[in-house]
Amino acid sequence: MTAPAIGFDADDTLWHNENIFAHVHTRYTALLARYHDAATVERTLFATEMRNLDLYGYGVKSFTLSAIETAIELSGGQIGAAEIQHLIGLGREMLAHPVELLDGAADVLADLAAAGTHRLLLITKGDLRDQQAKLARSGLASHFKAVEVVAEKDEAAYAAILRRHGIAPERFLMVGNSLKSDILPVLALGGSGVHIPYRLLWAHERVAEIPQAPGRFFELKTLRDLPEVLRAWPAASRPAAGA
Repeated sequence: MTAPAIGFDADDTLWHNENIFAHVHTRYTALLARYHDAATVERTLFATEMRNLDLYGYGVKSFTLSAIETAIELSGGQIGAAEIQHLIGLGREMLAHPVELLDGAADVLADLAAAGTHRLLLITKGDLRDQQAKLARSGLASHFKAVEVVAEKDEAAYAAILRRHGIAPERFLMVGNSLKSDILPVLALGGSGVHIPYRLLWAHERVAEIPQAPGRFFELKTLRDLPEVLRAWPAASRPAAGA
């Protein structure tokens, strides 16, 4: 029987990420304070990010380009070269920021990899180079059988990943902090999901829908509780298709 598979989100599931963005947002609104209030800056920046999402995708580089565009717009073109250089510097700082693992990430992944009872995959979206660099700095790369960096995390993306790795949806469990990106698409395909909320969540990832999937949807406070879920996960004892 082929082992069931677990997919792990990266940002804000295995390591801190949104807190870095939140810190930069504070510095960004301070930089533009002489042009507009913080609420206007944040609202306009978010609108710019959403408008550019199909072109730039996710990640620090996309954020930096949208931040510069927003600064030019809100300043009426008066933003100076030094200020734009400062924004580029903020982006560089974010890309070089140390990877800070969330509690339990190193221990849980090491134990699961050593046990060999589940295939472990990293499934994340964003800039390929940035995500690969963070994974390398995290010290977690050796635990994963495969790494997938995708442009979007929707049903089509997950279906393609499962086909590529020969994983039946009913034998797949996705672990992540975003209901929108990590849980709902997988549940829709017939898989299972473990939601571990992070204290901060980007507005684009917020959804009002609460999953209704008894036996396939679990919500935890910490990654350290994942092994208990795995022991009770019905799909883990299901025979693979054709077995």
